[in-house]
Amino acid sequence: MPGSGRAELDAAGITDPGLRTAYAACRELNARHGRTYFLATRLLPARRRPAVHALYGFARYADEIVDDLSDGRPAAERAAALDALADDLAAALGGDPPTPPGDARAAVLAAVADTARRHDIDHRHFADFIASMRMDTHVTGYARYADLARYMHGSAAVIGLQMLPVLGTVTDRAQAEPHAAALGVAFQLTNFLRDVGDDLDRGRVYLPADELAAHGVDRDLLLWCRRRRARDPRVRAALAHLVARTRGVYRRAAPGIPMLEPVSRACIECAAALYGGILDRIADADYDAVLHRRVRVPTARRIAVAGPGLLRAGLARVGAAEPRTTLRTPSPGPGA
Repeated sequence: MPGSGRAELDAAGITDPGLRTAYAACRELNARHGRTYFLATRLLPARRRPAVHALYGFARYADEIVDDLSDGRPAAERAAALDALADDLAAALGGDPPTPPGDARAAVLAAVADTARRHDIDHRHFADFIASMRMDTHVTGYARYADLARYMHGSAAVIGLQMLPVLGTVTDRAQAEPHAAALGVAFQLTNFLRDVGDDLDRGRVYLPADELAAHGVDRDLLLWCRRRRARDPRVRAALAHLVARTRGVYRRAAPGIPMLEPVSRACIECAAALYGGILDRIADADYDAVLHRRVRVPTARRIAVAGPGLLRAGLARVGAAEPRTTLRTPSPGPGA
């Protein structure tokens, strides 16, 4: 299993050959599609990483059903595919091994179900996530931020809530949950701003219509700018407003980081800094350039952020013994 995180699986106590293959597939999805997230994950103790890869892998797999531009299936067929995925996930969470064992879909389901059992993750978070993914098959815009927030609860906030048991807390988990949810939302708002052009190509706008309208912007203007590679001061003003709003969400999330177990803090600090850096790049590009190109955090900046994080993570591991307990005994995985 070269390059697939064998040491991480050993540290996590994942010994079943089928499950090891399943987790390795999720790790590959994370490394290929979520470079910023994957880099931050490297700051976690090895034994905690496979669970993060599994959660990412499932979210990515579901997201591809609704967002893959090369998939020409009509919305009804994509919705049916999500329903089938939800049914299979429910079965896997209930202890039924996904089939066929060698299938990529089965691998993702096996790993995420095992992670949910090991870390006692509330199954409602997965149901809420699928519900928001279903919205993507027929909802193409949001009139108000409150409408978008309902979507983001399932698509982003629950990701933070799923992660929390994996990261661990030094406070009561319920106290940290609002901050974890806020950080998930902050990350997604950042993605919406970075990907506004790509989302237009999919026929969607994930920016509140009323807040765009306050600056004289609507979908038609965004499309006009996108298609003609034009710049417009109204679009710049609207996106600057939404970047400022998103920075406020990061501030609401920040008090949750000290609530995490020390060995997990460097990872989340790094992720927040790197994603926040995307907002800086949007501002540096004068905001409306995101309609024409995808801004990225430069590699040098990633290294500059991750380097000190590695030091902090190492010191935290020296200062705190890593527990080797699980909250639930995992069911045998595929191949058992």
